[in-house]
Amino acid sequence: MKDYAGFDTDFSLTGKVAIVTGAAAGIGLAIAELFLKKGASIALLDRTDNVRDIAAGMKDSLGLVCDVTDKASVEKAVSRAVERFGQVDIVVNSAGIVALDAAEELSEQDWDNTMAVNLKGVFLVSQSAGGYMLVRGQGKIINLASQAGVVALPNHVAYCASKAAVIGMTKVLALEWSPRGIQVNAISPTVVLTELGKKAWSGAVAEEMKMKIPARRFAYPPEIAACALFLASDAADMITGANLVIDGGYTIQ
Repeated sequence: MKDYAGFDTDFSLTGKVAIVTGAAAGIGLAIAELFLKKGASIALLDRTDNVRDIAAGMKDSLGLVCDVTDKASVEKAVSRAVERFGQVDIVVNSAGIVALDAAEELSEQDWDNTMAVNLKGVFLVSQSAGGYMLVRGQGKIINLASQAGVVALPNHVAYCASKAAVIGMTKVLALEWSPRGIQVNAISPTVVLTELGKKAWSGAVAEEMKMKIPARRFAYPPEIAACALFLASDAADMITGANLVIDGGYTIQ
């Protein structure tokens, strides 16, 4: 484990290798793009085939189709990333889904799918990539949770449960792995204006929600990416097991 030796105030990731899941769109893509600007090499993982085309248009990038709910698929993708770039320094677990319904109406299939992607997927990727990090004695794992993992939201029973579990898992991984050189943290955003976010939150529903947020607006993907960059950088070496809430004050009330 390295001791404090200062850090690059430009938050450079030069020489670092990052694996980002859910990287074909939204928050995951914004994080991948910012990490690239800061000098990292990136393995973009997504279940959609177009992740290969997206990576092809970026330098120092590898696009891999991966089902984060399948251990064999995850291990193959992580292995290919390490084979290509020689190491893995950073993991960002951004892949996620949401199924909205009243608790009494939510289907078992929707519950299972939500838990598989949002919780099991985070664990499988962290476990697989973490194995490489533990050998080297260093690494950063950043899990995308949600304000829904901190407070209750109506019609979000599976989503809230999965994201609360991600926050709990983040703390356990930090407790076990930080003494071995790996910092593990979570980020919990409010509504983020990705393409899916714009479709889900529009019109009167969006305006009503904004009035509950002290900042009176939703977040944008680059704002979440900026926080991920900080946690991935050497500046955050003393931060582990934390849940950084980016919600404009929603959960302070």
